[in-house]
Amino acid sequence: MRKIIVLSFITLDGVMQAPGGPEEDVSGGFSHGGWIVPFADEVTNAVMQKQFGQPFDLLLGRTTFEIWAQHWPYQNDGDNPFNKATKYVASNTLTQHPWQNSVFLGGDVAEKVRKLKQQEGPDLQVYGSSVLIQTLMQHDLVDEYWLKIYPITLGTGKRLFQQGTVPAAFTLFESEVSPSGVIVASFKRAGKVKTGSFM
Repeated sequence: MRKIIVLSFITLDGVMQAPGGPEEDVSGGFSHGGWIVPFADEVTNAVMQKQFGQPFDLLLGRTTFEIWAQHWPYQNDGDNPFNKATKYVASNTLTQHPWQNSVFLGGDVAEKVRKLKQQEGPDLQVYGSSVLIQTLMQHDLVDEYWLKIYPITLGTGKRLFQQGTVPAAFTLFESEVSPSGVIVASFKRAGKVKTGSFM
């Protein structure tokens, strides 16, 4: 069985929009794109290299896929893990694209992703894709969150935990703090939420 892993850069107030550059995603008038850049250091770079270095396929929303398709096919003459990975794209409007190894999931995306999880193959990594993530969370399909939490607040922008969020418990299984103050924290699903009382 394959796991679905959400890898996200988020601010202290949960914003995940356009971490990599000013033009990445300006929807909603977002003007803070590229907010992770000043915090790059040897620890965050090493973490990303480690995560890219293991076998994976990609599960992406249409917008993230189209942004990446303008960039990754041409990096390193195509010799990069994103180019080689199978890319499963959740979209009811996009049905084909020249980027190699792209598979399009229309219709009931949650059900199709559930079937993907049952197949043999590498884990499915989700980057960006804020709308898709809400669907995955709503149907309890996310197994792990690999988060990089940045010491900054933006006040506006797309947030990781939005309307798709349902009660769920997680266990922290890996963490590290970078010299620039980025908290790298990875969580895995751990059943239902438990409550109690100190009274």
